[in-house]
Amino acid sequence: MKMRLDRWLATLSVGSRSEVKQWIRGGQAAVNGRVIRDPALSFETEQDSLTLNGKALDGRVVRHVMLHKPAGLLTAARDAKQPTVMDLLPPVYRSIGCMPVGRLDKDTTGLLVLTCDGELNHRLLSPGRHVDKRYRALVEGELEEKDIETFASGMDLGDFTAQPAKLTILRPSVAEVIISEGKFHQVKRMFSAVGHEVLELHRCAFGPLELDPELAEGQWRELTEEELKALREAAGMGEA
Repeated sequence: MKMRLDRWLATLSVGSRSEVKQWIRGGQAAVNGRVIRDPALSFETEQDSLTLNGKALDGRVVRHVMLHKPAGLLTAARDAKQPTVMDLLPPVYRSIGCMPVGRLDKDTTGLLVLTCDGELNHRLLSPGRHVDKRYRALVEGELEEKDIETFASGMDLGDFTAQPAKLTILRPSVAEVIISEGKFHQVKRMFSAVGHEVLELHRCAFGPLELDPELAEGQWRELTEEELKALREAAGMGEA
């Protein structure tokens, strides 16, 4: 991504736009080892190396994150009253426009993808893409074989009819379900429709991505190149 040097530094949250302009004019910024004194010059943020006062900066403004969401946080960029998943990341991720892909309910845990790529975000959530999401649920009561058939046939939930979903019973009160949509409270509503209230809900996978077992709740890491490639392919975007 090509960006003016002053905007680039400001986007990385190292200072305000006026501050970074002063630093640049004072010879404190360098790109690819060369001191740059013109704030208006543009550079490739994902390719060029950037230093400020001799300190190397991570200049990337397009980043992609895998987060193990804990319960109790809103899936939102910001909220005036409650903590959000963005509070788990360094401030630069909010500054560069990293956003959650879809949402998980406040009490739901598990895999959440965040990206600065607006097109990727949009395509992954597009109804036409049918990107699978896999959840593990602990429910009240004991699930039965007939519930598998009900999920597989598509369910009328009143305001919409859910697409066929794959239900796998792991234990009498524990199951995994794969859906290709992401309507509001959809998984909880589907279980409720067959007489089982959800006690705990955890997302294990989103499209081709599995939650990294090394990530404890609240931890995160950036996607690998292979994971990003697979995610872009799921979104119909080909290679990065």
